[in-house]
Amino acid sequence: MASSITSKPFLGATKPGSSLSSDLQRLSFSSLHISIKPRTHKKLQIQAAGSAFGNYFRVTTFGESHGGGVGCIVDGCPPRIPLSEADLQVDLDRRRPGQSRITTPRKETDTCRIYSGVSEGMTTGTPIHVFVPNTDQRGHDYKEMSIAYRPSHADATYDMKYGVRAVQGGGRSSARETIGRVAPGAIAKKILKQFSGTEVLAYVSQVHQVVLPDGSVDHDTVTLDQIESNIVRCPNPEYAEKMISAIDAVRTRGDSIGGIVTCIVRNAPRGLGSPVFDKLEAELAKAVMSLPATKGFEVGSGFAGTFLTGSEHNDEFFTDEHGRVRTRTNRSGGIQGGISNGEIINMRVAFKPTATISKKQQTVTREKKEIELIARGRHDPCVVPRAVPMVEAMVALVLVDQLMAQHAQCNLLPINPDLQEPLSLKFPNFEPANRQT
Repeated sequence: MASSITSKPFLGATKPGSSLSSDLQRLSFSSLHISIKPRTHKKLQIQAAGSAFGNYFRVTTFGESHGGGVGCIVDGCPPRIPLSEADLQVDLDRRRPGQSRITTPRKETDTCRIYSGVSEGMTTGTPIHVFVPNTDQRGHDYKEMSIAYRPSHADATYDMKYGVRAVQGGGRSSARETIGRVAPGAIAKKILKQFSGTEVLAYVSQVHQVVLPDGSVDHDTVTLDQIESNIVRCPNPEYAEKMISAIDAVRTRGDSIGGIVTCIVRNAPRGLGSPVFDKLEAELAKAVMSLPATKGFEVGSGFAGTFLTGSEHNDEFFTDEHGRVRTRTNRSGGIQGGISNGEIINMRVAFKPTATISKKQQTVTREKKEIELIARGRHDPCVVPRAVPMVEAMVALVLVDQLMAQHAQCNLLPINPDLQEPLSLKFPNFEPANRQT
């Protein structure tokens, strides 16, 4: 119900007959009525939490390990880019289970379908819907997990947060969810490559105690073919064999081990990232640390840089033969002040040992009873070989999002040619799609 407030004449109000206007006199001596409408309490609205990533190139993932399927919606993709399911399938095949003896034996083809956002082989600028069906679910493998929590898995914390969970396959906590990241990551990599010549490559640099020595991989020349030449995705053949042997050893014992994935970005445009809270390394850290089983992130010299002095760590500048400002070393990892400087961006992501193992462990049930558990199901003895395309995808999603932000803010108007470079040294040269006649 509306309420009414009646005021008395203002203190010190001018008497009738004074020189003030009649309007002001009427205001001073009349009763002031203020109507106040009752406050409407709007229902608290909460956005869907935790399943969307990006600001301009925005990805929302959906689906669970043992549901009907998994996929994503990609919003903000530029129009008129040639795109087919085959473009996505290459990276999905690198991620899929059952690809070798050192990965989970679950058999899935992970064949993707694009249901919207692409017409006659070209993106339309509207949301792109990608879907991959699940075809090899075994829900009975998770009978024990319906009552008992797997140590170091998300079973207990999902119950603590939601009070309910999808038991089969771990639901959304399963790495199968990453299909919805790898597919849009392939789109992002295509945009980056064709717009600015940017390449995103990742490889395994450590498995358990087998550590690839620093400098053994030339980041200027390493290729995807070298990385994909073996099942562990390490470009050094000698160390690849050692890593494979280490995984085989724990696999036969029903145990698991972790490792490190190194990721590099070549030809990254300068100027990506923003101070203060949106620094490029901060965005990259959030992106890759959102992947399942991640436990650590480093960029450039990382934690090893703490052993150096400033004079040892600083990257000195010079002018190259093309007149570009460069750095003689790259301990900054291609990022300074949270902004890309044009050098190779390099980072490392640590993955813990797979939580689900077939060895007997102590745990508790949902009823808080202590028991012994031997987990069943099909799981990777080491996640890092399949994590390589996942890391590439998340890094590419960050970069294409930052590229669009940089273009909108700093390259919309003419740049300062004395200090800035175009985001692309040439206009995008997309090959025309094969149109149906």
